[in-house]
Amino acid sequence: MNKKNMAIITCIILAVIATKISKMQHWVGGPMIGLLFGILIVNFMPTIDKDFKAGTTFAGKKFLNIGIILAGGTLNFTQVIGYGAKALPLIIANICFSFGVAYFVGKKLGVTKNTSTLVGGGSCICGGTAIATLAGIIKAKEEEIAYAMTAIFLFDILAAVSYPYVATALGLTVNQFGFLAGCAINDTSSVAAAEATYNALHGLNLNLAITVKLTRTTMLIALAVIFTILRVKEESALNNGQGTEVSLSKTIIKVFPMFILWFLVMALLNTLGVFNAISTESFKVSKLLSTGYKFFVTVALAGVGFKIKFVDLFTKGLKPIILGGCTWAAVAISTFAFIFIFSGYVG
Repeated sequence: MNKKNMAIITCIILAVIATKISKMQHWVGGPMIGLLFGILIVNFMPTIDKDFKAGTTFAGKKFLNIGIILAGGTLNFTQVIGYGAKALPLIIANICFSFGVAYFVGKKLGVTKNTSTLVGGGSCICGGTAIATLAGIIKAKEEEIAYAMTAIFLFDILAAVSYPYVATALGLTVNQFGFLAGCAINDTSSVAAAEATYNALHGLNLNLAITVKLTRTTMLIALAVIFTILRVKEESALNNGQGTEVSLSKTIIKVFPMFILWFLVMALLNTLGVFNAISTESFKVSKLLSTGYKFFVTVALAGVGFKIKFVDLFTKGLKPIILGGCTWAAVAISTFAFIFIFSGYVG
């Protein structure tokens, strides 16, 4: 077996272990555990052969694309109807605040524009899934993905652990907590964990935060389209600047990530109920897609982890972490302000 295939198999094995660990607790998702495994191993290995590196790079890119395609099949456009739709004004406001702060602070800190984009998207939409999706569109480097993931992870855990108790101390209503957890905690598993804690504290059995979170996740589709359009414009401007004329259609074909197209197709099929129609009592397509996308993303992030050295994480990665704290704070402040100012609307 060549070293490239050995590296791919290693990433798959790490993903299996990470997935099992993630099921034993609800605070840290499998993708982040896979990333941490990759980082730990590469920092304790004396050297890594270039063929082995090629295998981890393959896993980091190809498996990530497959995971995002499967993630599309878990989204449903009808989820914005009802209670989730009430949160749309706040969700859209948070998107604006998050990206605004990410680009402003990112420029001051001197981090790359790609890193600012990934941290901003991860903070306002859905953490790792948003980072993975946007990374493929803007052609982010693996190091940029890893730093952004780490930044988002640290503050996401802080929010998931503290918000149920903060909401209780402030006397928030159940609807207000649903808005807070659903709009200001990133990873779906972290939202579920926070809501479970809140339910236990108050003897409830609610899923309001998850409903808001799913509505927020559907905004990833709009974000993917917007950044694809921006990239097409940048590519067209670059071609014109070089004195070469390339048709818009050729530019779109060159720039548009095909996995995003399939991501949209999968979301549309799920919205139309196709996956439910072909499911049986013992075989749920939606569950298979949900499990599959998380696993493939975990494999990919294990591969990404092999690119990160501790010395880089605490030097080059420190500024993205600071940036992540700023965007997290912006989303938190925006969310708290909304639920207090518009308490009558939230309920």
